[in-house]
Amino acid sequence: MTSSLKCSQTLPEWTAATLPAALRERHCAPEGQSAQLRVLAGTLTMEWLDDTDQVTATYKASAQQPLPLMPPHQAHRIVSVSDDLRCQLSLFCALEDYGHLKYGMTRTHSEVIKAFQHTETQAPLRVLDLGCGGGRNTLYMALKGHRVTALDHNINSLESLATVVHNEALEKRVDIHQVDLNQYAVSGEYDIMISTVVMMFLQPGTPERLIHEMQAHTAPGGYNLIVAAMSTDDYPCTMPFPFTFGIGQLSRLYTDAGWTLERYNEDVGELHRTDAQGNRIKLRFATLLARCPI
Repeated sequence: MTSSLKCSQTLPEWTAATLPAALRERHCAPEGQSAQLRVLAGTLTMEWLDDTDQVTATYKASAQQPLPLMPPHQAHRIVSVSDDLRCQLSLFCALEDYGHLKYGMTRTHSEVIKAFQHTETQAPLRVLDLGCGGGRNTLYMALKGHRVTALDHNINSLESLATVVHNEALEKRVDIHQVDLNQYAVSGEYDIMISTVVMMFLQPGTPERLIHEMQAHTAPGGYNLIVAAMSTDDYPCTMPFPFTFGIGQLSRLYTDAGWTLERYNEDVGELHRTDAQGNRIKLRFATLLARCPI
C-alpha cells in the first residue's frame, strides 16, 4: 500500500451468503477513494470492466493470492465465489481527503496541499498552524510526518482536534494550544508557518505585527503560507471582518523584507456565507507562499 493513501473505512466481514448483491454487478468505489477487497478464506473471481462493460482483467483471488488495489472509478464485478468465502472491504483515500472522509472535517485547504508539494522533503518539518480551527490542515501535515504546533482560540475546535490526534496516535507529532492570536507572540523557530482564512478575524494592527513575528521566527530557507480576505474597489468586503488586506499590501510585507514570492495572487474566491439572494459572497483573497532568505 502506497504511503500516500490511508485507510478511511473498513467494513464488516462478508461471507458467500452475505456478500452484497451490488458487488456481483458493475460497481465502483465511492468517489475519490480506492478499494481493497481482502479474501480471508475461500476464493472469488473478479472482473475489471471498461466504460463499455468489456472485461479488461480477470483476477482469481484467495488469502494467498490477493486482489490488486482498485483505483477510483475502476468498474468491477464479482463473478463467482466459493461457499466458504470470507472477505472484507477497505477504502483508501489521499491524505488530504482523510480528515473529511474519516472525521467529517472540511477538506484540507488546497493551498496547503500545493505548499507541501512545493516544499516536499524527507526530513520532518517544524510547522506552526496559526488559527488551526478544527485541525483539517494540522491533521494532513501530521499524517505526512511533520511536527505541528496548532494554535486556535476556540476551545471546542481544539478539543475535537485533540480527540482526532489521540485516535490517530499522533500525540508525538502535534502540540495543541489555546491562544488569542491578537495577544500571541511567536516564539521558537519553524520551517513553515501557515495561516489560512484567519487574519480577517484579527483586530487591525495584529496581522502586520504577527507577520513580522512569523518572518523573524522562520528558519532560513523556510516558508510562510497565508490566505486572507481582501477588500478592493471591484470586490468590496461587505462582511464585518475586523481586518482585510488591500491591493498589494500582503506581498509588500514580504518583498520589503527580502523574501522571495514563490506564489502570489489576489484572485476572486467565495465565502461559505451567502448574500440575501442566496449566492455565495465573492471577495478577493490574497494568497502568498513566500520563502525566507537563506
